[in-house]
Amino acid sequence: MSDELSPAAIFRAGTRLRQVVRRTPLETSSRLTGELGVPVRLKREDLQVCRSYKVRGAYNLISSLTPAERERGVVCASAGNHAQGVAFACRELKIKGRVYLPANTPRQKRRRIAALGGEWVEPVIVGSSFDEASASSKEDSQRTGAVYVHPFDDPRTIAGQGTVGLEIAEQHDGPIDTVIVPVGGGGLLAGVVLWLKEHFPEVRVVGAEPAGAASMRAALDHGGPVALPSVDTFVDGAAVGRVGDTGFQVVRELVDELVAVPEGAVCTEMIELYQTEGIIAEPAGALASAAARLPLERPVRGPVVCVVSGGNNDLSRYGEVVERSLVHEGLRHYFLVTFPQEPGALRHFLDDVLDDGQDIVAFEYVKKNNRETGPALVGIELDRADELDGLLKRMKESPLQIEQVPPGSPLFSFLI
Repeated sequence: MSDELSPAAIFRAGTRLRQVVRRTPLETSSRLTGELGVPVRLKREDLQVCRSYKVRGAYNLISSLTPAERERGVVCASAGNHAQGVAFACRELKIKGRVYLPANTPRQKRRRIAALGGEWVEPVIVGSSFDEASASSKEDSQRTGAVYVHPFDDPRTIAGQGTVGLEIAEQHDGPIDTVIVPVGGGGLLAGVVLWLKEHFPEVRVVGAEPAGAASMRAALDHGGPVALPSVDTFVDGAAVGRVGDTGFQVVRELVDELVAVPEGAVCTEMIELYQTEGIIAEPAGALASAAARLPLERPVRGPVVCVVSGGNNDLSRYGEVVERSLVHEGLRHYFLVTFPQEPGALRHFLDDVLDDGQDIVAFEYVKKNNRETGPALVGIELDRADELDGLLKRMKESPLQIEQVPPGSPLFSFLI
């Protein structure tokens, strides 16, 4: 293990960051404590500077540059938390930086990055995707000599992110049974597990990654980092197609368990965090506490800590969050119903197929094949998930032609 990536390096990062970043709270979740039957605490990195742990890695890397490297400046590619961390570090350290952003980056994120960086950061809009922006930033680094600030695959980034684990150990009163950490590129998980296993080897460390972007699982199964053929980008803060080489080596050696969290479970947890704890978590920020509610390989036996990694959530996404949650919980279902074009057809559906408390939440005619029939897409919301069997039975007995649209089907992808 190199000195750049070691428990000693994490300790040095903690000393460097102490006067810059926030020592975020470790708060008890009464809700999760009641559900799991053991004490559960949340490490609130959503309250961090720039509202994400990413600033820890970015600042640690940039602050460790030599005078010659500082003179050349830094460059990165990101449309989210990493870019904000880099911008903050550049302003604090008075180092020039360029942040490459894809053209589809929302205006509010561009403004936030510009506000954090001030005169020290130049946003560069290029390409239509993150991959194009990333390629341009790396080409810039090679051409100008500016230091490329990687969001997760650099020992200095990982050491900075590992200070989350250092703080957890300092703040928790008494032994910890399990620490659950979100996984994207693997930097945060690698840093946290490296510190904890050195000082508290009995602590079980679990990584939680989105089921639609399970790149760490793919790497473990393959024997090394490998690019996923496709990625569900909903959990955008952790939707990484290929994990970092450096973090992977640490994770493979030290992490006890890796769990894939369905995106719908993430949405349900986002809603619970907001409604119960008053926490506005981004999707990646809800990964760890969502994983705590899933069956693990070894049930928790004592205190649990879940890292809430960030809170930069776009409020315009909450409609999709609620939709995905309801589908995951089995409370919302979609059907293609072919109605005969005659009086009373819809009334029959309402009276004889739907039961009390079952509501139509979407209704749209897809097309009219002829004058006799008209297929419609119908969304139905249930009071309880166990009502579905009765609904399907009544549909089968109905003279109407009804076909359920299963989650995961190509048609279903157009609904949410």
